[in-house]
Amino acid sequence: MDNVTVLPGDTIGYNFIPPPYLPKGRDEYYLRNEQVGKPGDTWRQLTAHEVEVLVKNGNSSDNWEKLLVSDPFDPGQIKDSEFFGFVRIGRVQNKALEYHDLKLPVGITNSCIISCDIGHDAAIHHVRYLAHYVIGDRCILTDIDEMHTTHYAKFGNGILKDGEDEKIRVWLDIVNETGSRKVLPFNGMITADAYLWAKYRDDKLLQKRLKEITQNNADSRHGFYGTVGDQCVIKSCRIIKDVKIGSCCYIKGANKLKNLTINSDSEEPTQIGEGVELVNGIIGYGCHLFYGCKAVRFILANNSNLKYGARLINSFLGDNSTISCCEVLNNLIFPAHEQHHNNSFLIASVVMGQSNMAAGVTVGSNHNSRANDNEIQAGRGFWPGLCTSVKHSCRFASFVLLAKADYPAELDIRLPFALLNNNILKDELEVLPGFWWLYNMYALARNTWKFQNRDKRKRKIQKIEFDSLAPDTAEELLQGRRLLEIWTAKAKLRQTGQNAADKTDSELSALGRELLNMTPPEALEGLDVLGENMEKSKRKVVVIKPFGGYHAYGQMLLYYAVQNLLTYMQSNASANFDSMKNTLQENAHRQWVNLGGQLIPAEDVDRLRTDIGKGEFSTWEDIHARYDQLWQTYPLEKQRHAFAVLRDCYDGTLEKEQWIDALNRSITIQEYIRDQVYVSRKKDHDNPFRQATYRNTEEMVAAIGTIEDNSFVKLVREETEKFKAVVEEMKKKS
Repeated sequence: MDNVTVLPGDTIGYNFIPPPYLPKGRDEYYLRNEQVGKPGDTWRQLTAHEVEVLVKNGNSSDNWEKLLVSDPFDPGQIKDSEFFGFVRIGRVQNKALEYHDLKLPVGITNSCIISCDIGHDAAIHHVRYLAHYVIGDRCILTDIDEMHTTHYAKFGNGILKDGEDEKIRVWLDIVNETGSRKVLPFNGMITADAYLWAKYRDDKLLQKRLKEITQNNADSRHGFYGTVGDQCVIKSCRIIKDVKIGSCCYIKGANKLKNLTINSDSEEPTQIGEGVELVNGIIGYGCHLFYGCKAVRFILANNSNLKYGARLINSFLGDNSTISCCEVLNNLIFPAHEQHHNNSFLIASVVMGQSNMAAGVTVGSNHNSRANDNEIQAGRGFWPGLCTSVKHSCRFASFVLLAKADYPAELDIRLPFALLNNNILKDELEVLPGFWWLYNMYALARNTWKFQNRDKRKRKIQKIEFDSLAPDTAEELLQGRRLLEIWTAKAKLRQTGQNAADKTDSELSALGRELLNMTPPEALEGLDVLGENMEKSKRKVVVIKPFGGYHAYGQMLLYYAVQNLLTYMQSNASANFDSMKNTLQENAHRQWVNLGGQLIPAEDVDRLRTDIGKGEFSTWEDIHARYDQLWQTYPLEKQRHAFAVLRDCYDGTLEKEQWIDALNRSITIQEYIRDQVYVSRKKDHDNPFRQATYRNTEEMVAAIGTIEDNSFVKLVREETEKFKAVVEEMKKKS
């Protein structure tokens, strides 16, 4: 079989659409004309004088009658170039374009143009092969080796063109390496879509409909041209093939861009930089990809970054995320993910946002199994510390921090806001519940503010809950308190020689609650509280400081509930406690799904799946509209949930007396937050080892300031005074 085929010389630029896929009565340019959308009288043929000037300037064409131009047209701006097929050129004048100090004349020089449309005032220089592209107005294309489109281009979408075999379809093998949770990428896909598709694999009707919706909403015709939007700058690139590029995109020094959609516009321009190689992907608005990064079979959601040699393969990276240097394979990553270090590795995981992977982290190493179908599921706020190794399969509650360690076995950590430590000397796994609340309030309180502040998206298609205290984490806190009650009761019974098996979980919970609510907690002295079903091993799992963690959970729950109920009272001017109770005491949802960053009651997710399966949605935009509808109802649903949580805090009864008590306690908690933000940050300033790198106190203050100057410490103090004022107002109103 010949690798290189010899064709007649007059085939360059013609017969773009193969005859089997060309509709009867149509020419090969019919889709191109639809894409351009300009009336036929926009262009005209060249005059004899213009052809003479073009030839004199070293230009050639296989047929000058196939080269159309717009007025005004200065043929002197086109030099040393070849034209093949049907080419249309917009306005060409003796002017220059400038971008970041790069100045080039309008026109075309030293380029080969094959069957293209070129917009007004474009500067195309040293483009050695430009075929089947529609170029927008005021674009700069310079020093490009190869830029062309095939008749079957899909621009990164996981669709099939007419007549194509299913086996060539491009899927994203997210969440694990087997493809058992694969999804079809499409332009406009958000994290919620990917999770809905990947998670509910047992819903066969849902799976069938999602594939149908994706394929049916794509145009399966052959013959679409690649596009470059207005005011794009593309320079010093090697290969660009089957790429659709939005307006105001800046691409410089890319090695290879193939089968992509690059979303970009004047409000959220996307930039792609040196040494980048991207294949089979969708890139969102406002993204930045720089310095040798590689991505294959991927989606990069809006306002996300890939840089410094990062490798992203078979993965979905959510909005407002950054990955640098490292290797990320077969993952579904929710919004606000940070991973900056060359020696970190993430594979076969669902990471549910607001996460951070430290240097040396290996999440998903497979050396405890020969199988590749294992997964890791990490709730919001997942943070494995330096040089941490975690193996399949594991599940982590929200805001779990892993201390530096090689964790030897599978884990199921159901205590949120916890610190995990592998104590090698004692051969124990240690879990400290409520660690963030007790010892690192500065970081916890700053999280919500930080993620909201960094959300620079103009298009907020994916709705995101940034608050660390929300319905999902509140339910985890409630579960965590119950587990601590049961485990504390069992520890007490072991200490006294009694058999815990003789008691039900409800009885154990009641006993544990009694023990944990004793003040001071003398009854807990000497208790060895052991966690259960948290590690696949025979060694002990020790719960550190269960009393502190239990009460931290209680404070967090009360604070979450009061915050949201105060919001309800403020937004309803005539509301008092009785009217709030009448509105919120019924129909609270207790099971919630983190659908790509948006929290939705599980019941509503099930209803959505049913509706999709029944064919009630014909497009992904319809599904997104349902997400939006649920987002509109979310504040009230969250307030109903908050009322139910506060009622749980008072043993199932919530009357005005308890409400006033909760308001008073919330002030104490807010003051605790204020003070702990200060204390936890002050530790960094008081640390003598940190001080050791400075010559004196004056140098340290000049370099990092003082704790009193810290902007976030000041912000929390201001918010505390506002919170107290609101509480006092609501106490009077109630």
